Amino acid sequence: MSTFLIIMHVIVCIALIMIVLLQTGKGADMGAAFGGGSSQTLFGSSGASTFLGKATTVAAVIFMLTSLVLAYRSGLTTGDSIMVDKKAPIEQQATPTAPAIPAAPDQGAQPAAETAPPLQPAQAGKGAQK
Repeated sequence: MSTFLIIMHVIVCIALIMIVLLQTGKGADMGAAFGGGSSQTLFGSSGASTFLGKATTVAAVIFMLTSLVLAYRSGLTTGDSIMVDKKAPIEQQATPTAPAIPAAPDQGAQPAAETAPPLQPAQAGKGAQK
């Protein structure tokens, strides 16, 4: 049912846009407000309501009804996940793991720079000759 309403809503949206764009603007009739000859007509300067005017009203009513129905139906959802094969992240963890505690530094250990063996004079000379 929701799929049908969404498809109908999209079609009405497109139809409403097309109908509004096809209508002529009301700015062209501003001369009638200042004493133009067409202001003496029975229905005013705009004339009787046209087919496009009636179609706009019908499309707007259908658009509002589908909007309200879709909004109401979206509030009725139970909140289930759309991913039915996957469990929620909280349910996947059976036992929480404790954070790793870093080992305490050994008090008798010396820094690595002091424990390295000194270079032999032959090795030191090779590096300087290159």
